[in-house]
Amino acid sequence: MDKQQLSDRYRGYIDCLNRQDWSALGEFIDQDVHYNGQRIGLSGYRAMLENDFRAIPDLHFTLDLLITDPPHVAARLCFDCTPVGELFGLPVNGRRIQFTENVFYAFRQGHICKVHSVIDKAAIASQLLPPKPNDG
Repeated sequence: MDKQQLSDRYRGYIDCLNRQDWSALGEFIDQDVHYNGQRIGLSGYRAMLENDFRAIPDLHFTLDLLITDPPHVAARLCFDCTPVGELFGLPVNGRRIQFTENVFYAFRQGHICKVHSVIDKAAIASQLLPPKPNDG
């Protein structure tokens, strides 16, 4: 795939996630996909995403930055959401938060075969701190 085809393919994947169209996930994800160095396969990847949407009912993937260098994609994803309980071990409990994810993908034959994700957990934690009293 050239850069434009890869970009279009990735945008189709993001649309699939936002629709929660799990039956179509295999059109984008390799059967033997690896996530952060661990082979989880398509079924594990789907289970991970389904769990994400259970924990964050209003989850929406917003593409902020996309760089393609076939067969690789780098993306910055933005989230503005309201998790229902804990998120990444942090007690969000229904508070609205914003955070980003920097994620790198490798494609093989039009399917994502490797994902390396880094989520800005510090941004989430900083939003959960109690407000500082005014020094006024």
